Amino acid sequence: MTIQLNTDKNLTIHQEYEDKIKGLINDGLSRFDDLITRLEVHLSDENGSKDGLDDKRCLLEARISGKEPIAVTNLGNNYDLALSGAINKLKSKLETIAGKLKSH
Repeated sequence: MTIQLNTDKNLTIHQEYEDKIKGLINDGLSRFDDLITRLEVHLSDENGSKDGLDDKRCLLEARISGKEPIAVTNLGNNYDLALSGAINKLKSKLETIAGKLKSH
């Protein structure tokens, strides 16, 4: 599974944080490695430099072999919370897709 990170102009990701993000994704979605060809991570700050609750956004778009891509979005007070919520949402969708594929 190839992981591609994208950020808005308000965020610069250092190598250590990029490695942490990829580690969290690999840990959370490792059992779907054969299903996902590419995963795009989009991190953004909904209201720029201003403070706010749940203004950090994580969108995960999974490219699945032989299927349409699926996307989930989650908001959080920080990027870690937004990412972990999005991973959980994506995991749930992937479990449904994997279950349907096995039943056919």
